Amino acid sequence: MSAKELQLGFSQAHRGTVFNAKARLQKAKKVIAILEDNLGELSHLDLLEIGSAAGYGSEYFAEHFHYMVAVDVDQPATQHAHHNNPAQNLSYGIMDAQHLAFPDESFDVVICVHVYEHVPDAKRLLGEVHRLLRPGGTCYFAAGNRLAYMEPHYKLPLLSVIPKPISHLYLRLLGRGSYYYENHRTLWGLRRLVSSFDVIDYTVDIVKEPDRFQAIDMLQPGSTKQKLSLLFLKLAYWLCPTYVWLLRKQATSE
Repeated sequence: MSAKELQLGFSQAHRGTVFNAKARLQKAKKVIAILEDNLGELSHLDLLEIGSAAGYGSEYFAEHFHYMVAVDVDQPATQHAHHNNPAQNLSYGIMDAQHLAFPDESFDVVICVHVYEHVPDAKRLLGEVHRLLRPGGTCYFAAGNRLAYMEPHYKLPLLSVIPKPISHLYLRLLGRGSYYYENHRTLWGLRRLVSSFDVIDYTVDIVKEPDRFQAIDMLQPGSTKQKLSLLFLKLAYWLCPTYVWLLRKQATSE
């Protein structure tokens, strides 16, 4: 697979996102809050994190799990993680998320946060997640919506909505890059993508109880923003910019 198909230089192009330790740690706290809400105690479980970037979240995850592996295709980010965010029960690896070098049913939990849009074949990625989860295992899956007004990586309106050839030109004209790698899906496309799992949707729950799910950096309980967000989700869930789902593999192997 060519370097143009794999997004190998993400950490160089988006340093402010990848190496923002404070923001990465806050996101990790949200993930753990939701997993603990659904699964309870995590310390006996083995974890795979896909898309670990610079490892700021990985180190926090390792505090809560028995053992974990964190993988990313980005070599500079993974090397930074290995040297700066170590833990005794944590191993880092440089791997393509579409072809993960682990035996079947190796993990109880997989974390896959805003990764699907960065790989050439999202179906292959989710197939790997399903393969690697033990029966009854859970994937924390956060996914951006193609129909979001503001594209999250480049902060450009409608970038993910317009056809790819135009999005490449859009980036070039504004000096933000030369090639738009990301392949976002709509709500309906995402539902098809995860159809082999049982889906537990936490998207609305997070907005209802931001304090419970470590989301007060985004929403204050009782605020006007929270009330408007809940109304928006009720009327137009299909336009929600990000979905947070737990994907549960069936308890018996297929």
